[in-house]
Amino acid sequence: MAEEHSGTHPADPAGGNASRPWQTLSSGFEQARAREDSLDRLVEWPAQRTLLGDVAGLAVLDAGCGNGTKIAQLAVEGAGPSVGVDISGNFIEAPPGVELIEGDLSDLGAVPGLNGRRFDRILFLQSFGYAADGVKALQTAREMLTEDGFILLTRTQPIRYAIERSEQNGTSLGEEYFATESFAYRHRNWDDQVTLTKRPYTMSDLLNTFSAAGLWIEIAVEPQMPDEAAGRYPHKQAVMNKYLGILMFKLRPIPAR
Repeated sequence: MAEEHSGTHPADPAGGNASRPWQTLSSGFEQARAREDSLDRLVEWPAQRTLLGDVAGLAVLDAGCGNGTKIAQLAVEGAGPSVGVDISGNFIEAPPGVELIEGDLSDLGAVPGLNGRRFDRILFLQSFGYAADGVKALQTAREMLTEDGFILLTRTQPIRYAIERSEQNGTSLGEEYFATESFAYRHRNWDDQVTLTKRPYTMSDLLNTFSAAGLWIEIAVEPQMPDEAAGRYPHKQAVMNKYLGILMFKLRPIPAR
């Protein structure tokens, strides 16, 4: 998901968000992601594919898959039997080898058809913020990994939201970065009729959530726009220059002692 936002429900301590408003926003998100100048197309997805590596024959679970486009593309590239889960239920026609299931990523173990299954790769691509309890969601995902499996998780750089709020409120960057109160938000590019709430989160929130879930960071990446794309879409490079972009983490289970 290109950006993560919440509905008008409580957020979890690690900056999580409730998921029901996604049912309203999902179509607008998919339209935005399809644009030629979408940062998802220009920056996020290429970096995600690099971190995933060769998926041939691997079972992949996309938690918060949107309409299923990305898990479908991985199937075309040779992934094994794979699953996409999303709360919206607004899916494309699934290609052979892919099952798209309407369900809440907050408790993947309770999603019909996932009980007892194991996956080589589990993706939370800008969807993790929708989990009602981030630690629990990652613990469940960790238990669904194969022996050499890993989780690929991406989140918007938290400084972005602090910058936006400091401009809106006339406050300092530090005040907003360390704020803990949820704030109201409307996404102009998706559906500005839906009022959202979001709880701020810091880098330490994310790192502590991973640790509490029994995961360690093998790789952390902050992808940037290629020079060629920056030249074609300077307005998007300006967004990256100001708001810093996205964080990506390759997470593996902490080995048992």
